[in-house]
Amino acid sequence: MALVAGVDSSTQSTKVEIRDIESGELIASGRAPHPPVRAPASEQDPETWWRALCSALSQVSEVLGDVMAISIVAQQHGLVCLASDGSSLRPARLWNDTTSAAQADSLVKRLGAETWANRCGLVPVPSITITKLAWLADNEPDVLTRAAAFMLPHDYLTMQLTGNHTTDRGDASGTGWWSPITGRYEPDLLRLVVEDPVELISRLPQVLGPWEAAGVVTGFASGATGLKEGIPVAVGTGDNMGAAYGLDLRPGDLAMSLGTSGTVYAVAERPVIDRTGIVTGFADATDRFLPLVATLNATRVTDTVGRWIGAGMGELAELALGARPAPDLVMKPYFDGERTPNLPDAKGMISGLDNETTRADVAGAAHIGVVCGLLAGIDALTSAGVDTDGQLHLTGGGAKSTAFQQWVADLWGRPILVHVDSEAAAAGACRQAAVVIAGEQADWRVTSDVVIGPRAGVGAAAYREAFNATSV
Repeated sequence: MALVAGVDSSTQSTKVEIRDIESGELIASGRAPHPPVRAPASEQDPETWWRALCSALSQVSEVLGDVMAISIVAQQHGLVCLASDGSSLRPARLWNDTTSAAQADSLVKRLGAETWANRCGLVPVPSITITKLAWLADNEPDVLTRAAAFMLPHDYLTMQLTGNHTTDRGDASGTGWWSPITGRYEPDLLRLVVEDPVELISRLPQVLGPWEAAGVVTGFASGATGLKEGIPVAVGTGDNMGAAYGLDLRPGDLAMSLGTSGTVYAVAERPVIDRTGIVTGFADATDRFLPLVATLNATRVTDTVGRWIGAGMGELAELALGARPAPDLVMKPYFDGERTPNLPDAKGMISGLDNETTRADVAGAAHIGVVCGLLAGIDALTSAGVDTDGQLHLTGGGAKSTAFQQWVADLWGRPILVHVDSEAAAAGACRQAAVVIAGEQADWRVTSDVVIGPRAGVGAAAYREAFNATSV
């Protein structure tokens, strides 16, 4: 049997899926945790990602001999700084690290939001990589000088497998220094951070095309992982791009991913430019584009509320589904600050409490607040000219929650496709790996596990209006 391996290295863990190259059937899977992080200062040692990858692969060792190719997708935006010997000079600053808020504000003020959007499809907020590079220049200039290579998390793991310094257009489009509009690095944007942007570009990854191989598994990587030496390693991409490819999104379709962060995104045939900065105009893992809205706060909010009220995951979902109709009970879930809206120093809040408020009501408000924030993101996609009339896919760890499933359907007002048992991002990586073997795109994709329709009489408009009208 010919198999492919797909890896999703997220904030919380590394997941590996092994799939049949012809049918896409899931054959085996493994998972290993990453060290926990918490904003505003959110960092991880890249070496822990490599150890997690080796551990996850060890859990599927019985089929690794049949794996013909592998691809890595990973959390976006994180800044990895390596010395000339390949060691990490400092922990990687992750996407949800908000300590570069001052640098983000400065970068936007120097060029203006409209110019940023026109140049690279995004307006810098603290999650974007160029703001982390600016923070490094301001606070640790010795690291900026000593680093032989800068890269993103998926680039780091791909380098561990191949020894090559590469990236793809999808993940590169989230840096703020590579433009999906022009398809190249932008020295004028880097000049806002460093004196010699051309020299710095020499320390950035080579941007490969969507169907190119980044290299092959080296002898060192084979010994560490159990993968066969010499098998091709696909270019890889960012986690959201990988999930879109795993779901095989078509124009009009939407994905809502609920994990540590929340995202809503679609695919587009042309670059999307949103001068408000709410929609980030990424490239995707193919030759198209991936307009996306991200929030910092998703399942961590409901986990925290569960601890407050002494409810585990199952009970919390049951409580949230039994909440009384209460649109005026609003939770703004900005527990770790927020990216959308751009409020890095914000705190969460709840309003509309009264003497009748129950544990179930608070549980419901937590889920509703997370969902309403993401549905506002879909409104922003629509305003930016993105086709959003297709099917909504719910994916990520939060998709396993029956409360999130139902409240997304209720507040969306239409049936949704829910993906519970498969990791869409890892499946997308498997599809990438299949391309470098077969020379053409695999015609399989992740299918939904269940369709959830909205409950009658919920009053979605009232909930969404109350959420949008409440300020922090």
